[in-house]
Amino acid sequence: MDQQKVDMFIMTNGKFFPEEKVMFVRERLLAMDESKAMMIMSMQFKDPMTALIISLFLGGYGIDRFYIGDTGAGILKLLTCGGCGIWAIIDWFIIMGTTREKNFNRLMSII
Repeated sequence: MDQQKVDMFIMTNGKFFPEEKVMFVRERLLAMDESKAMMIMSMQFKDPMTALIISLFLGGYGIDRFYIGDTGAGILKLLTCGGCGIWAIIDWFIIMGTTREKNFNRLMSII
């Protein structure tokens, strides 16, 4: 992929990945062939801020975990009412990082 497309992708989607891994993503995209470029450019990533808002209001029901694609943890949170509220409070602090990691892993599975 050419550098201009990669830089545009990073500027647009950099907030969806962990900060320490953005340069790694950039390097992998530069080394990638053009055949996968359109698929990567059209990918939709989960917004960490949306995950935080969902976690604040509906985290006790596991909706935040369902949103990021972590179905098992979502069901467990739903059945335990957010771990009696403790797990829901912990997720307020970690859900944004978890969302970024999930986005990163999803991108790496394609690259």
